[in-house]
Amino acid sequence: MSEKYERALKAKNKKAPLGPDIELEKYSMEASPHKPIQHLENLEEEYHRTCGMAGIDVSEKERSGSFFQLDHSVIFQKTKQNGLEIMDTPSALEKHDWLKNYAWTAVPVDMDKYTAQAELKQTSGYFIRSLPGSKSTFPLQACLFIGTEGLAQNVHNIIIAEENSELHIITGCSVAPHVNSALHLGVSEFYVKRNSKISFTMVHNWARDVEVRPRTGIIVEENGTYISNYICMNPVKNLQAYPAAYLAGQNAKATFQSILYAPENSFLDLGSRAYLRSNGTRTQMITRAIAKDNGTIVARGHIIGEALNIKGHIDCRGLMLSDTARIHSIPELEAKVSGVDLSHEAAVGKISDEEILYLASRGLTVDEATATIIRGFLNVDIEGLPPELGKEMNRMLRISTEKIL
Repeated sequence: MSEKYERALKAKNKKAPLGPDIELEKYSMEASPHKPIQHLENLEEEYHRTCGMAGIDVSEKERSGSFFQLDHSVIFQKTKQNGLEIMDTPSALEKHDWLKNYAWTAVPVDMDKYTAQAELKQTSGYFIRSLPGSKSTFPLQACLFIGTEGLAQNVHNIIIAEENSELHIITGCSVAPHVNSALHLGVSEFYVKRNSKISFTMVHNWARDVEVRPRTGIIVEENGTYISNYICMNPVKNLQAYPAAYLAGQNAKATFQSILYAPENSFLDLGSRAYLRSNGTRTQMITRAIAKDNGTIVARGHIIGEALNIKGHIDCRGLMLSDTARIHSIPELEAKVSGVDLSHEAAVGKISDEEILYLASRGLTVDEATATIIRGFLNVDIEGLPPELGKEMNRMLRISTEKIL
């Protein structure tokens, strides 16, 4: 029995400090095996649209590689470009003996009962790596999909960008149209080596009674860049995540952008935390949150300045579309040395009658005016994304805006 497994055993009942507690036992660990497929287009037809809503392109036309996990079975994994690796995590740990030194380094295995569950009852996950000097032409895509009602999916993902490499990833997490209730525990560890870059776009497309607990850690070395784009615009019972970035190398950077929508009794407790531990490190945290009809969003941001010549900024804006919605913004700035440059701004409100009247005077209907305002509210440009990924994000946000209206 490994030391990490023993730590997980001790933490298997450890409650998380944030978010509603989940009864893990009420979800099944029994999943029927699924056979591998030769092409993503061979997925069941009913899955195609759901995957598309999560940013997954089954044609793979503008993708450098693909990974697809259905329930507990990895049914597809392929790279289309030299210098990139993509496979299931258990296979990667068997192939690369050195990988065990990465597993559970960015995320403590005994953080809470959810990380413990991901170790004690792991159901695969993906390993993605860019070799030194390589750059992905198009994004890689990975889909973690639940097709069985009441199932628990516990995945452990490890992503490594070796020195002087560049890696762009789209991850879509979703459920089949007939699935209403499920549990997804997703541990993701990112390692951004010297002079390398990772952009990671995650799209969650859940259902009303799905419970979700991502646990994410990022270690960024000298001159490394990490960009996170998170989109959750569908109903979900409750979702709690607080990824932590450790900017360990000089001039390391981390950017977090979250686009959130909480409709119809959905509860989202999301944020990001960054430790600026070396000279010249930078972070930016941007959140756009929309809540409606008893939907609740808790938007957190925490920057810890531990070195000289650092800079961090939190920008959180919330839009309430009904009187029963709730948005709670919690920015935290923590300086441990003098001379740091940390700032935040937050605003929460409703669409004003004046804005609607102004656009109506220009010939728009009330619905058209509302849609225009919401699209403008969600329009946030992130520097450093490849054009293909920028276009994909804009497409997904257009689809999401239609859902809100």
